[in-house]
Amino acid sequence: MNPSINNAKRYKTIFSLLLLTALVIWSGFETGFSLESLALGAPEMMNLVKEMLPPDWSYFKEIIAPMLDTIRMAVLGTTFGSLLALPVALLSANNVFRSRWVNMPVRFLLNIVRTIPDLLLASIFVAVFGIGALPGIFALTVLSFGIVAKLFYEALENIDNGPLEAMTAVGANKSKWIAFGVLPQALAPYLSFVLFTFEINIRAAAVLGLVGAGGIGLFYDKTLGYFEYPKVTAIILFTLLIVIIIDYTSSKVRKKLL
Repeated sequence: MNPSINNAKRYKTIFSLLLLTALVIWSGFETGFSLESLALGAPEMMNLVKEMLPPDWSYFKEIIAPMLDTIRMAVLGTTFGSLLALPVALLSANNVFRSRWVNMPVRFLLNIVRTIPDLLLASIFVAVFGIGALPGIFALTVLSFGIVAKLFYEALENIDNGPLEAMTAVGANKSKWIAFGVLPQALAPYLSFVLFTFEINIRAAAVLGLVGAGGIGLFYDKTLGYFEYPKVTAIILFTLLIVIIIDYTSSKVRKKLL
């Protein structure tokens, strides 16, 4: 290889590393981050950890029902959001609908949806519907919609165009073209994205309760408010157990699908 090309790549790498270092330093300076503050706060962090141990194991029986509510919220939110994402992803893929007048507005809509934090969505729905699981389900639906639609339309744009061209050559209409040429190729990735989003929603649903959107998060809010740290640890461990089980199961299913 030409030495000048090697030198150019080396200089580009060095410049990129310097730029990244400068960005990190600038970000830390502007946000007031300092190692001194971290060192001063470390003892307090250790004191908090001591207060959280040992966990209140007897509290587990009280949080089984809200944990099941959290799982149900994630199931419903993932299902509704994923179904809504399916037609939107098709409209966003430029190899399915070859028109920027269709693709760009729909993608802009998805960008808006993904910009809104899930906690803000939950707060809005709580203000509309009141405290409970329903606002959490709506918030998770919107969150799932944004994630699945984005991932799925990118997967659609990478499918094999050979079957699509063959169907076009024999005069297949748009609906048959999508049903028999597009979706069969993209079904496995779509289901994989749904499972991945379900994992995210389990974690998100546990946090949404902090703003009154139902589930185990309501108990996080209550125990933290009363400084009942051993109970907080019990909730964390229970949530961790559920997340590990779901992560393991969904990972096995995704591997089989792909």
